Amino acid sequence: MSEALALYGFTKYFPGVLANDHIDLSINQGEIHGLLGENGAGKTVLMSSLYGLYRPDAGKVFIRGQEVTIHSPSQAITFGLGMVHQHFTLVENMTVWENIMLGKELRRGFILDKNQIRSEIQQLLDKTGFDIDLNAKIYELPIGLQQRVEILKILYRGADILIFDEPTAILTPQEVDQLFKTFRQLVQNGKTIIFISHKLKEIFCICDRVTVLRKGKKIGTLSINEATPESLAEMMVGRKVFFSFDKSKIPQSEIILSVREMNFSGGKKHQNLQNINFDIHAFEILGVAGVEGNGQTELVEVLVGLQKPQRGKIFFQNKDISHFPPKKRILMGISHIPEDRPRRGIVPDFSVKDNLILGFEDLPPFKRGLISRNEAAINQFSQTKIQEFEIATPDENTLIKNLSGGNQQKVVLARELSRDVKLAIASQPTRGLDIAASEYVRNKLIDLKNNGSGVLLISADLDEIRSISDRVIVLYEGQIIGELAPDADEYQYGLLMGGTAC
Repeated sequence: MSEALALYGFTKYFPGVLANDHIDLSINQGEIHGLLGENGAGKTVLMSSLYGLYRPDAGKVFIRGQEVTIHSPSQAITFGLGMVHQHFTLVENMTVWENIMLGKELRRGFILDKNQIRSEIQQLLDKTGFDIDLNAKIYELPIGLQQRVEILKILYRGADILIFDEPTAILTPQEVDQLFKTFRQLVQNGKTIIFISHKLKEIFCICDRVTVLRKGKKIGTLSINEATPESLAEMMVGRKVFFSFDKSKIPQSEIILSVREMNFSGGKKHQNLQNINFDIHAFEILGVAGVEGNGQTELVEVLVGLQKPQRGKIFFQNKDISHFPPKKRILMGISHIPEDRPRRGIVPDFSVKDNLILGFEDLPPFKRGLISRNEAAINQFSQTKIQEFEIATPDENTLIKNLSGGNQQKVVLARELSRDVKLAIASQPTRGLDIAASEYVRNKLIDLKNNGSGVLLISADLDEIRSISDRVIVLYEGQIIGELAPDADEYQYGLLMGGTAC
């Protein structure tokens, strides 16, 4: 099989970070090649450098056997390279065909040749099998169709080596299936695909070969037939990883949290919540599934007291807390693991120990008298939690901004779970974490549940939701559209996440 693309000794430095360390990579013509690794492994940097978004510090690039130098995305396109990024670059108030031709306008003199442009785009639609209204505005399209517009943009420019950066992150299971059908169709049409992902299941579903990166280094390349989930996970992390979690079934007991007919309206910047009703019991993890942006953030902010509901009630242990401030809810036993760590979970310029007592610094045993800090108690508590939660830090006085994302999250967990927690609200608790840190976080939530607390788990990772939840509700456009068992098939989940009741 001929080689479509090859990299030799590809290296990229950022200040204080070796993002790509002399990476060799070979991509065969007509294959779907997975680029697998944890967040921060160097996958996106490698492909962004190849695509001309960054300038590599060393290395050579060969496309179809010819050495090339790429300084910009426009230059990459001339060599047949196209890249679909995680975050789309579409103009929402323009039509589909206008977005596709933007930057490659055909003109007769000074006049845009709309008929010729639309004819060429229609030929692309026929060839790919895409069914898209060329006159539709981008904002009118669901995410899956917007992604197809991005694909059409690079095909229209002549790309035959297509790079996809985490393309499934914001898709429902059905949209993922459709995307993979598109991949297969593109390969049949002579294209080559590089698929960046950190999801093992997807790699096995669609790829012919896979290359694993870890901490900026290439660990190896395998045929998908030679690989197992366990072997790839070990290559990603550097140790064996356990994929199953102990979900011992404990009979439901008291209701910890009850939400009744709760409505929230926060204006244009927020998704409205409508008629929200659910209960969380002791000894239970309730998962909230859904495509991001369907009200998950607003739900959490109302539950922890950062926003107030316009209507309805929130009962915590039979007490109406609908209008209690956040601090009062915390003191009652509600902990919050926020999705936005830097903004909501930590103070970057504070030390590890000060972040560990954040919100409790004015309470015993950390406070002595009216204004004096009990440094001995703070240090002892911090050192204990650093050891208990395996926080990798030189000491408790280190600024938390100097820790990795996984260790910052461990600090948040240590703070939020080291008191008498009756209800934990965990929002995207493993986002940005590697497999090992994610495994640790999930086990901590399970431990909390097994000790009698209730847990509300909000996650964009459907596999995570299904693996540790006892029940799952699905949020769509600010409404709970249904409830499913964790072992319900992905098709059922996809229907609900896309707004169709089962």
